[in-house]
Amino acid sequence: MAAVTSESLASLRSDLAATISSADLSVADELFAALDVLEGSASLRRSLTDPARQPAERAALARTLFGNKVAEPTVSVLEAAVSRRWSSERDLGDALETLAVTVTAAKAERDGLSGLEDLESALLGFRHTVAESHELQRAFTDAQATPEAKQRLAARLTPSVPAEARLLIDRAVTQPRGVRPTRLVEKFASAIAARQQRWIAQVTVAKQLDSAYLQKLSTSLDKYFGRELKLDVVVDPAVVGGIRVQVGDEVVDSTVAARLNNLSRTLAR
Repeated sequence: MAAVTSESLASLRSDLAATISSADLSVADELFAALDVLEGSASLRRSLTDPARQPAERAALARTLFGNKVAEPTVSVLEAAVSRRWSSERDLGDALETLAVTVTAAKAERDGLSGLEDLESALLGFRHTVAESHELQRAFTDAQATPEAKQRLAARLTPSVPAEARLLIDRAVTQPRGVRPTRLVEKFASAIAARQQRWIAQVTVAKQLDSAYLQKLSTSLDKYFGRELKLDVVVDPAVVGGIRVQVGDEVVDSTVAARLNNLSRTLAR
């Protein structure tokens, strides 16, 4: 992924965090629908990614095109997306797909870690079922089969999955965007797995911790990060002492090794 696109996607996720965290599943569905519109019109893709146009102009065009067709949160996401710079026209579509999956994951996340785990399990279960059957692979890649027929087949294979999984599976089998449906489902599952890291505290210590200390640590970390976390404790004598905690991209490092490294860097200046 080119640097410009990576920066734009990162800023979108950051700026839209509040919108994404509260959006319902219809917003993800509408983002996918908007992506389909872009996929069907090269001239529209060029207009919405043209760096010669001012960001506000591109945002206004997006609102004109979609404002009366989708909910306000979706319009806000679309305006923000087209206001960014993208390395290629397709990158805008990739970003909308990523944001739709993120909205879906955030909806599942409201049920806690179990919601994300159920979503990932449903996606991987579907992928494994299809991957083990050449007949199913042919059915889902058959250019003559209608999207509705593929959705019905997917529903028969996964009759009791959560609504979030149903949306992503249906998307993968009807609009795989040039890749195999199983590959797209795997991509979606990877995004869900990455989001689960926000619920797992990777704790590195120099020696094994007793159960009483672990309970106190768990309570403290839950309070600090504002959510119930699962502890993944790793014993590494190299840290010497103290503790290192990583939750997603956030790191709290109070190990002796880290303090010594910081001191060494200070002395070397």
